[in-house]
Amino acid sequence: MKMDSIYVVMPAYNEEENIEAVVRQWYPVLEMAGEQSRLVIADNGSKDATHEILMKLKESMPQLEILEKTDRYHGPKVIALYKYAIKNGADYIFQTDSDGQTNPEEFAAFWQLRDKYDAVLGHRSVRGDGKSRAFVEHVVCFLLRCIFGVKVPDANAPYRLMKASLVDKYIDRLPEDFNIPNIMFTTYFAYYQERITFREISFKPRQGGVNSINIPRIIKIGWKAVGDFRKLKREM
Repeated sequence: MKMDSIYVVMPAYNEEENIEAVVRQWYPVLEMAGEQSRLVIADNGSKDATHEILMKLKESMPQLEILEKTDRYHGPKVIALYKYAIKNGADYIFQTDSDGQTNPEEFAAFWQLRDKYDAVLGHRSVRGDGKSRAFVEHVVCFLLRCIFGVKVPDANAPYRLMKASLVDKYIDRLPEDFNIPNIMFTTYFAYYQERITFREISFKPRQGGVNSINIPRIIKIGWKAVGDFRKLKREM
């Protein structure tokens, strides 16, 4: 009997302080699935040693792949990773980030729910990255309720197990340079009443390095997102 394959995907940008530990923590997750499973990291634009560290790790990790030809920003990298997983025949896609804020030990509980739900999404009820980030998430969820009529506890958690076929169902609705794809995937799943559930996760402070998404950039992205949300709602 063929085992399910999973592509664990992560965007990376200037993560030299975190990337080796993160890869070593997440790589064993692949053992839960079939031999065709992969850990894929999108690294483009890093100005530090992130790429060199990844290439060195790849020498001893045959299921590690590095996606280099992507946009430098987080959202487009996520979209490119999802398309790559779909193109290469993944059964499941699991997305998390490469900054060390999420816990691989919590993955098994998500994996056990894969036959019951088409997407298992993280819920950061307690956040280690500060009150300002939690406030932004509350605002996002409020906007989704106002514009799309969907109520979700966490729209953008970088801890999501999804059937590749479900992601494929909606991915072409978004432009390749869309900044906040996970928010819209959560919205599509909830709006069209897909088989999804939210599961609480821990969320640690950033383990090292500098976050490329600061508050001024969040505000800029958020302002643009309101217009994008209204446009996407008209297309639904």
